[in-house]
Amino acid sequence: MDHREPYDLSIVEAGVALRDGTLTAVELTESVLARLEATEPLLNAYITVTAELAREQASAADDLLRDGRDLGPLHGIPVALKDLVNTAGIATTGGGGFLRDRIPDTDAVVYRKLKEAGAVMPGKLNLHEFAFGTTSRNPHYGAVHNPWDLEKVPGGSSGGSGASVAVGSSLGALGSDTGGSIRIPASVCGVTGLMGTYGRVSRRGVLPLSWTLDHVGPLTKTVEDAGLVLNAIAGYDAEDPGSADVPVGDCTETLVEGVDGIRIGIPRQMLWQGCEEDVVEHCEIAVDHLRSMGATVTEVEMPLQTDRPRGLTIIAEAAAYHAKWLRERRDEYGDILERVEAGLSVTAVDYINDQRLRRRFIDETVEVLQDVDVLISPTCSRTAPSIEDGDPTAELARLTAPYDVTGIPAISIPCGYDRNGMPIGLMIGGRHFDEATVCRVAHAYEQSTDWIMQRPELEV
Repeated sequence: MDHREPYDLSIVEAGVALRDGTLTAVELTESVLARLEATEPLLNAYITVTAELAREQASAADDLLRDGRDLGPLHGIPVALKDLVNTAGIATTGGGGFLRDRIPDTDAVVYRKLKEAGAVMPGKLNLHEFAFGTTSRNPHYGAVHNPWDLEKVPGGSSGGSGASVAVGSSLGALGSDTGGSIRIPASVCGVTGLMGTYGRVSRRGVLPLSWTLDHVGPLTKTVEDAGLVLNAIAGYDAEDPGSADVPVGDCTETLVEGVDGIRIGIPRQMLWQGCEEDVVEHCEIAVDHLRSMGATVTEVEMPLQTDRPRGLTIIAEAAAYHAKWLRERRDEYGDILERVEAGLSVTAVDYINDQRLRRRFIDETVEVLQDVDVLISPTCSRTAPSIEDGDPTAELARLTAPYDVTGIPAISIPCGYDRNGMPIGLMIGGRHFDEATVCRVAHAYEQSTDWIMQRPELEV
């Protein structure tokens, strides 16, 4: 292990140290917990800290390794959970004030799988209220702060996940993504966020926002780390109606193959317009870099330029889930109330027409991806706004949401910083269930640049 603190290691690096005996899971966990304690007064990334549980899990992980039982790449690795992932016996609030004392009886499938993989849980992460927003300005648990600038938002809704990974108060985190909520925090916090294909990961036991669009996935320091977490949590679940009965495979298996011969599509008209100058400049440089490494680059025309789904699916399904609470606890909602209630006025005709447009959008996107291997664009059109200003028009989700609508996998990786030193994300999307190619292209770029080595200089 090098001179860095254990909390600053990647999952892969920590795994090597755990297996060569230079680090124990207990030492790694104590480093992460100390970092958490030092940074939380500034970031407010966690709602619940489970320090004693983490210590117990880390000790058990060490015991297993000593006995020659290795559970895989996440064995002994601290991975935190967005606080809408059910944890038996531990509060799961969804970021809602009136669920502060909600204690599930069972674990979500993804948490069960993480435990089976030997992961350690340091706690439950703060988020935008009920995952319905892009800023993580939570009126009940306080705003999450961006570690690159404490006056800025960390993105949302998985803001705690992005902030935590960026500073090392977790080595990895789970987030959810309905309109960009994994990739937005990854972009504005300077980390990696991977959203697998819709249905790749079970959502059973995860509080929903929109059943039709919800995804669960990892935020990590590196692409390989993200792929390893996705490998661990992916798989068919017959009790999740949206789960896909498709072989999982290994989305890290082709990481080292590079991009020679990879065909990159640039959806210029749809996903590059209206972006800040610094964002466009750094993303263009990234594309040129990939071209220099052997990829071919062509501009593609994305479907439904003017007649796209209007987002009625999210608000209608959110209203359906919240209907009982809206009747009984309306006054206990924060600033998402207006958006949730708007779904009550969506007619069945409008909802069905939105679904029909979504189906067309999926089919036409699949057709575009017959001629290219991946699509590349900025993740967000801008860097993080201030907490005070927020993101009232959800501009941060404008470029990410089409990937949720189509259900294709997408990753956000760092590709530079704006003139104020705030991170910029590059988004790479690919064919359904082809996370391996998405990760391959992302890894090739990541490993040939030094963006992942740069961490926020947070004074604690």
